[in-house]
Amino acid sequence: MTDLCDLSLSSVSGAIRKRRVSSVEVMESCLARIARDEPKLNAFITVLADKAMDEAKKKDIHLKRTSVGPLHGIPISLKDLYDVSGVRTTGGTKFFANNVPTDDSAVAERLRSAGAIIVGKANMTEFALGGIRSEYGPAVNPWDYDRTPGGSSSGSGVAVSSGMIFGSMGSDTGGSIRIPASFCGVVGLKPTYGRISRRGMMPLSWSLDHAGPLTRTVRDAAMMLQAVAGHDVKDPSSALAKVPSFTRGLRRLLDGMRIGVPERYFFDHVEPEVAKAIDEARRILHRLGARFTKVEIPHADEGGTAQMVTMLCESAAVNRQFLTKSPDDFTTPVRTMFEQGSLTSAVSYLKAQQVRTVIKEEYLAALAEVDALLYPTSPMVPFKPSESPSSIEDIPSVGRCTLALNLAGLPGLSVPCGFTKNGLPIAMQIVGRHFDEARLLRIGHAYEQATDWHTRRPCATR
Repeated sequence: MTDLCDLSLSSVSGAIRKRRVSSVEVMESCLARIARDEPKLNAFITVLADKAMDEAKKKDIHLKRTSVGPLHGIPISLKDLYDVSGVRTTGGTKFFANNVPTDDSAVAERLRSAGAIIVGKANMTEFALGGIRSEYGPAVNPWDYDRTPGGSSSGSGVAVSSGMIFGSMGSDTGGSIRIPASFCGVVGLKPTYGRISRRGMMPLSWSLDHAGPLTRTVRDAAMMLQAVAGHDVKDPSSALAKVPSFTRGLRRLLDGMRIGVPERYFFDHVEPEVAKAIDEARRILHRLGARFTKVEIPHADEGGTAQMVTMLCESAAVNRQFLTKSPDDFTTPVRTMFEQGSLTSAVSYLKAQQVRTVIKEEYLAALAEVDALLYPTSPMVPFKPSESPSSIEDIPSVGRCTLALNLAGLPGLSVPCGFTKNGLPIAMQIVGRHFDEARLLRIGHAYEQATDWHTRRPCATR
């Protein structure tokens, strides 16, 4: 019999609603998986086992009385920068080890309203800074314990991939949803900037931060996005855009779908097995009806530097009061990055914003000719921490395909598209117009249904 943990969110949701399985049974399965694998994988900073089980019991009683939400009884986690009332929010740092909010974040509120059960707070790199270790120990990639699961939403990727929970909310400032999704063999969605409220979400860079889900399948991502998307009057950055049904059009055919491939830069320095997997994905999408054409993002190579300057300056501003009052309480790598941002000139920041405008216009120009773009999520596969990748043209190579997209605020969907000969996950990234997540999900779902990558499970779950 298949372990409930190994099913998709949508499958388990349907089974609960049809009363084929209880919320308690699902929760028992997830908590058993956590008890077995968490000591090895370190996917969580806080686990709420007792609270989650009590909530599951209530969900079963409630199911008998009235209609329920689309995520009723589904165990999920939140990256530990989302506030949950009465539960500490650490941001992956000992600096906030005793930070216990009294209110839920907007994301927590909406997930609860949809019926989800928060099982725990997922591990993350310190302050959500890429390349910085968590103060609570590193999360471990379930496909290969010696390799990184990516950052900064590392715990979210690991928890979903290993079957501890069915979905997790991460954050993405330069690739921190999409890269862990790629390295952990799961789906990761960075929606349009403003699509999801960031109220109650610990900030890193206010103009770059995006909230989004990591799940096992594209349909699962659509369901989680449906639950959390929408305007929030309490969040000034929250968009007024209409929220469509993200699941309704998933089964539509791709006939006539135009997909652009920006080969320059995005396919430079790509590992051979990654390039091969992307080529095969293109062939499959073509067979499904998509038509491909070459496009250009001429200044994409400048996006990484502009993103890093923007992130460093804004993160330094966000944490200025803490740096001023107690600089010695920060770890050396974090303090160094924040101080670097503090010392960056206003001229450099403004130049980065000029580059940002150019790159955004170039993306929009390319997307005016096609329906979506396709290129690797990362040019490399999960690497060993001792083999940290070198920089290419002064841009962190691991994020060369993700950084610029945050500048443009466009949605990006990472979908598994293969494995290396050593069994490491590979992913492609589908990019679309502002607030056009439905189209990206449709393309990703069609590809997913034509392959079996999403059905594979890492060694930790065997």
